Amino acid sequence: MNATALAVALCLASAVAYAAAAVAQERLARRAVARSAAALLGNSAWWWSAGLNAAAALLHAAALRYGPLTLVQPLGALTLVAAVPLGARGAGRRVAATEWRGTLATVAGLGLLLLPASGPAPDDTLTLAEALAVAGATAAVITVLTRGDVRSGLRHATASGLASAAASALTQTVAVAGGRGGALLSARVVTVALLVVVFAVGGMLLSQRAYRGGLGAPLAVVNLSNPLAAAAIGMVLLGERLQGGALGILLATAGALAAARGVLLLTRTSSGDRVADPAPAAASAPTVAPADRVADPAPAAAAIAPAGRVAA
Repeated sequence: MNATALAVALCLASAVAYAAAAVAQERLARRAVARSAAALLGNSAWWWSAGLNAAAALLHAAALRYGPLTLVQPLGALTLVAAVPLGARGAGRRVAATEWRGTLATVAGLGLLLLPASGPAPDDTLTLAEALAVAGATAAVITVLTRGDVRSGLRHATASGLASAAASALTQTVAVAGGRGGALLSARVVTVALLVVVFAVGGMLLSQRAYRGGLGAPLAVVNLSNPLAAAAIGMVLLGERLQGGALGILLATAGALAAARGVLLLTRTSSGDRVADPAPAAASAPTVAPADRVADPAPAAAAIAPAGRVAA
């Protein structure tokens, strides 16, 4: 198996793990337990989702050892595709026809993107100064995005995507430089590895906050902002380029448009299928039940599918 094929296989496994983690995070975000960090840390389901995120991150890091950022990061959008059936199954329903069309458009777009993005295994890495510059710039943009209205799920999703992109760029430096003899414990690799942990954990917490408004649209934004930011880092600082010249650029553009169309279809499906929060309805119910019938809202609430369970 060549380096590109191995990178793609690792990306697929990483996408499935990330999708399962996203669905689990969205479930928690819909419950009161996700309203505080202390409650999350004391919840076993959150640790399960954190473990899935960690496994996905390790698979992603391995993919970055064998494939360039311009190849690996677009494949992260497959998380969106994997989350569609997982979210539908969790909601106890079938995948809608629009969701299938969105999934097919996304996969086709990614296929076109892979052709010019496929290249040799990476051999360039960020210097310590470049790594610190990437970390500082990313932290500054995240601060701007998350300032003010904390209820803005899409802003937090964009911030999460940027944090994940920075973590991926830094991870590639650790994976490539650390694989060279004697470099694993160098000051540069250790420092960059610590930055990877900070941005990876930060990205997960930002996505957890973003999922309070549902899974579909925030996950779509994460999967669009992540590869765009990572591709910019790869092309500006790591010398990565699309293959095939003008034809490669044309294929990449067509692929990006098709993938964007697929993401929009998935997002619209998510918004259309969103179920109203049962809490207000329960609050407005009569306070006095008929004498021969005790009103128990629990079964009715349990029968309603959680809102926003469809992956965008």
